[in-house]
Amino acid sequence: MEEYEKLLEGVRKELPEHVFQKERFEIPKVKGHIQGNRTIINNFLQIANTLRREPENMLKFILRELATPGEIKKSGSVIIGTKVPASRINEKIRQYANTYVFCYECSKPDTKIEKDGNFSFLKCMACGARHAIKSKLKL
Repeated sequence: MEEYEKLLEGVRKELPEHVFQKERFEIPKVKGHIQGNRTIINNFLQIANTLRREPENMLKFILRELATPGEIKKSGSVIIGTKVPASRINEKIRQYANTYVFCYECSKPDTKIEKDGNFSFLKCMACGARHAIKSKLKL
């Protein structure tokens, strides 16, 4: 039993410190406004940064889910081609996070997407789990 505890302690020392933090991970809420027939999101890049994902991939998912056109402007804001309430966009971002960010085993956001041939996998840096991502999106 003593040997096991030494091994466990050695592994814990090699893991990143943020794995043991108990603070709750929070996805930032969308900040933006409706301008004419379009919706403008000002903090989209901040949200993508927080989730540690490419803004283009995240936007592609959200636009597909909302069935609307949109684009990222050079200023960093996102313009969506229709009027969409912030609550609906937040819901789609949460859905994206559950599929492409949070680990299926430990529910931590410390993951990265790995490509292996034609398949994409969600690899958790906290617990080491690896799960195939079922998606038609090119990540």
